[in-house]
Amino acid sequence: MAAPPSSSRPSIATKTGDDGTTALIGGKRVPKHDILLEAYGTVDELNAAIGLALADAKQQSVIMPLRHVQNDLFIIGALLASAGA
Repeated sequence: MAAPPSSSRPSIATKTGDDGTTALIGGKRVPKHDILLEAYGTVDELNAAIGLALADAKQQSVIMPLRHVQNDLFIIGALLASAGA
């Protein structure tokens, strides 16, 4: 019988959010309930939904506008994540 897999994988948890804050791009820390994070999360969810729509889209008349919107959402998300940096 093979030995169980080793738990030598590096942790991806930074444990820096235990104080109720999270870091934006650039290192600025904001409370986890900050409206900026709510906006960032909402933009990310919309971007993911558009990605799902694109996965099934067949017509270029649908695909191209959605790609443009998705690109704009990536930019908006980056701006929100780096606010105050």
